[in-house]
Amino acid sequence: MLNRLLSGDLPRSRVLAVMLLAIFAGLALAPFLFPGVKALNVAAKVLIFVVLVASFDLLLGYTGIVSFAHTMFFGIGAYGVAIASTRLGAGWGALAAGLGGALAVSLLLSLAVGLFSLRVRAIFFAMITLAVAAAFQTLASQLSDWTGGEDGLTFRMPEWLSPSFEPFENEIFGVTIDGKILSYYLLFVLAVALVLMLLRIVNSPFGRVLQAIRENEFRAEAIGYRVVVYRTTSSVLSALFACVAGAMLAVWLRYNGPDTSLSFEIMMDCLLIVVIGGMGTVYGAVVGSVVFLIAQSYLQDLLRLASEAASSLPWLAALLSPDRWLLWLGLLFVLSVYYFPTGVVGRLRAAAARKA
Repeated sequence: MLNRLLSGDLPRSRVLAVMLLAIFAGLALAPFLFPGVKALNVAAKVLIFVVLVASFDLLLGYTGIVSFAHTMFFGIGAYGVAIASTRLGAGWGALAAGLGGALAVSLLLSLAVGLFSLRVRAIFFAMITLAVAAAFQTLASQLSDWTGGEDGLTFRMPEWLSPSFEPFENEIFGVTIDGKILSYYLLFVLAVALVLMLLRIVNSPFGRVLQAIRENEFRAEAIGYRVVVYRTTSSVLSALFACVAGAMLAVWLRYNGPDTSLSFEIMMDCLLIVVIGGMGTVYGAVVGSVVFLIAQSYLQDLLRLASEAASSLPWLAALLSPDRWLLWLGLLFVLSVYYFPTGVVGRLRAAAARKA
């Protein structure tokens, strides 16, 4: 049953299996295990980035396509929900209309970019997608009547997802169940379903062809596969998954703006997470997202404690200052690349293979 659910793509490492089970249990029980607004926000962000990074890895890790326009589709999904909820009001119909419209726009745009750009070499395709993403971010800032400009859009969700909605009179395991908790579990169910769908895609015959194209494009075309068709299809699927991830972000934040969903920093975070977790594996997106986002969210707090503990040594306290958290985050990334060149998942699977 589990083998079918995971599409035959088992962890192949006991350590990785334990990590994935711990991550699944932690995210499933996050509202009860980690009470507090910040912890819940981090858990929700992990769910969103798992889908976004896994969709990006479908391009980079499985097909070998370097695209810098991936966050554009992420932003389209977020703006679709935001604009529909602003114009049509708070309701499930507005959410459905916004997501449907965003998916349609992402489909057409990714198809156009794929058909016109995927015939060129990798570096030129990356440059084209970078230009398209920059143009779209500028467009989102300029169309203030629709997107709210630099200020963005703040909107309301359906009543069941509102923080004031409390379906139960009493607390459950010490936690008051409200619309925010229900929103989190909506994101959790969506993230699990989308990850399982991506596992099905990459372990299907279609996914094997994508890997063949990544390894040797000329040989794949020589044996009869239409490389442009497969690469375009991969680009479209990746864009659609990223669009849903953007809609998840809008549902959680109840706000969207250019810096929230279209920032180039999000693209850089995706690249870092893929490298940390491991390219060419959906599990890498899960592990990498958890490691990176927890480090990004709590490294400052850890440095503050370490700086206070080292107050007797002024030079060490200054080095461990929370203001230098980006320096330590960069150092951790360099160390992870040095000791895990194939990512955490790749290293664990290789170690398990050697023992076997």
